[in-house]
Amino acid sequence: MTLRRRGVAVALRLTIVISVLAGIVLTALGPATVTGLLPYFTIQSNVAVGLLAGCAALLAWRDRPGPPPAVKGAVTLYITITGVVYHLLLANPASPFAMAQPDRAPGEALGNQLLHTVVPLLALADWALLDRRGRLRLRHPLYWLAFPLGYLGFALLRGLVVHRYPYPFLDAATSGYPGVAVNAVGFAVAFWLLGLLLVGVDRGLARRATPPPSPTRAEAPVDDPVTAAGPRTS
Repeated sequence: MTLRRRGVAVALRLTIVISVLAGIVLTALGPATVTGLLPYFTIQSNVAVGLLAGCAALLAWRDRPGPPPAVKGAVTLYITITGVVYHLLLANPASPFAMAQPDRAPGEALGNQLLHTVVPLLALADWALLDRRGRLRLRHPLYWLAFPLGYLGFALLRGLVVHRYPYPFLDAATSGYPGVAVNAVGFAVAFWLLGLLLVGVDRGLARRATPPPSPTRAEAPVDDPVTAAGPRTS
């Protein structure tokens, strides 16, 4: 990694870390507390991105390879899910899973946008511009579903205890467990397809970054068939 590229990598990843910290702190200034925010997938995915970005920034500063691409891809998928689900489902009035958006103080509103918009965009930029290419495989999106499925189990078990669910599509008290199961299957398929999209983009970027092989001597074009055949002997 060139010195300039290292500087860009460190700066971008520190920006991600600062944005995650600021987003959580500003959001916690509202009615929710830090411990009250922890059960949300938004917070967990942002914390994962912040920790990975901090580790990657340190490795880039030392001019060492970054985190394993499969791990980076997984965390990028999770924070992308956070942004997509929030904007398309939770904050979209036309969505069947829309959540009422309260009037937020300026600081809390800024924190909300940092966690749901800014950090996902920065993380995607980091992955697309600075990550090693061509290392992801078609099997990885299936592995990446482990965390969302684990989160599903956590949310349902927690709901049995506190009688609250973090998101409408996981609310077993309203939709029942069969309804939550249908939602879970739909989301799992969507997340798997989104993971496959990341793998496809990774492969496309790898092809663009790989220069075409230079022709060998045997493959070099021949302009003069007489010269190519060599000197004639009589």
